[in-house]
Amino acid sequence: MPTSIAVPSQEKNFLARHPAVAYFVLTFTLSWLGAFAVAAPHLLRGEPIPKFAGLMMFPAMLLGPSLVGVLLTSLVDGRDGLRDLLSRMRPLLVPPRWYAALLIPPVLVLTVLYAMKTFVSTDFAPNRFFVGIGFGFVAGSFEEIGWMGYAFPKMRSQGNGLAPAIVLGLLWSLWHIPVIDYLGTATPHGADWLPFFLAFTLAMTAMRVLIAWIYTNTNSVLLAQLMHVCSTGSLVIFSAPRVTALQEVMWYALYGIALWAVVAIVVKTFGRGLGQRV
Repeated sequence: MPTSIAVPSQEKNFLARHPAVAYFVLTFTLSWLGAFAVAAPHLLRGEPIPKFAGLMMFPAMLLGPSLVGVLLTSLVDGRDGLRDLLSRMRPLLVPPRWYAALLIPPVLVLTVLYAMKTFVSTDFAPNRFFVGIGFGFVAGSFEEIGWMGYAFPKMRSQGNGLAPAIVLGLLWSLWHIPVIDYLGTATPHGADWLPFFLAFTLAMTAMRVLIAWIYTNTNSVLLAQLMHVCSTGSLVIFSAPRVTALQEVMWYALYGIALWAVVAIVVKTFGRGLGQRV
């Protein structure tokens, strides 16, 4: 008779018992090691990291959420889980309003920047760097395989999607730490690094709730990817090119407040579960 292979029970299997914890530990480790590998030659020579090298750290980090998401889906959920993940990444027939929701990031970014240009300073005039949408496609396509394809479904509970989405948003923001000084246009941020990170976290946590809202109502990783594309793409395309670091903190913070206003409307309408009420 062929020898059977003992498979650990779910009670003894750490990955099965703590699927989300395992995901974040592995994702942060792989992503931050990738960023360090890009920056290491400059750090070892005692040089400041050039802006181009800082930007190149980001593609290396994308391997974390994508590869870990696929790997853990395979280990925890097996082949059926991989087929399910693939099915959620395919185009789905959903009501047009969920595609219309993708306009939230560009509309709010432009509204904030034009308002600040009008009432504060012309330095806030938005840019038109349209090739920046490519950055959005790369970030959204890879990251959401892990964030929404794997992590969020493991974190949420019946009737409560809001709290897990906020936690995921905070962790998502923290994940950006190695490259945070190379995001935006007023880089490096110098003494305003921490205020910029806090403003960035304010905005990204709200955006994560909105991505979770779309995913909860469509079960579509693809739509989550597209919302991420619109979020990152809008920031890259329209970010004001002439602002100082402190001015960038100001408009990111205002953008974050605007996003949280939308989140408040979503929660008022859909409840803490973020799904459509029956």
